[in-house]
Amino acid sequence: MPTAIWDLLQIFERSPELTSRLIPLVRPDDAPEDIARRARGVIATMPDRELVATLNAHPRIGDEVRALSELSLKEQGDDRDASTIVELARLNEEYEQRFGFRFVVFVNGRSKSQLVPVIRERLTRTRESELRTGIDEFLAISLDRLQRARDDETVRKAMDVDS
Repeated sequence: MPTAIWDLLQIFERSPELTSRLIPLVRPDDAPEDIARRARGVIATMPDRELVATLNAHPRIGDEVRALSELSLKEQGDDRDASTIVELARLNEEYEQRFGFRFVVFVNGRSKSQLVPVIRERLTRTRESELRTGIDEFLAISLDRLQRARDDETVRKAMDVDS
């Protein structure tokens, strides 16, 4: 399981507020679900400003490729339809102005154009509701990353390849 500090920083999108508290709680043999549960527990103790910082550590949907982490680039894909990118940039700006933090969504294979109605709908919510949703989406992304890292490790071991 990825328990190196670098791995957790990447999985939790460089959120020092979370990872600094999570790292001492994680053991090498922890399952992805255990790590995600511990992360949820840490997040439950965080004040609003740290929750916002955690969301703001995540890249914007549709952001320029050079602004994305390696994992976010893989997850968001490379569909760069110009009109969709412009619309997402406008909606991201509106979202950040309204709520004071970044829009975070578990892409889960969806195209950028499929995310436009998602951000539009979420713009109709309250800040409190949206902060909870953003954190839930952040944790869903993190759990998916942990599970994929575990699966990659299992494949490497099965092939007897050094990790």
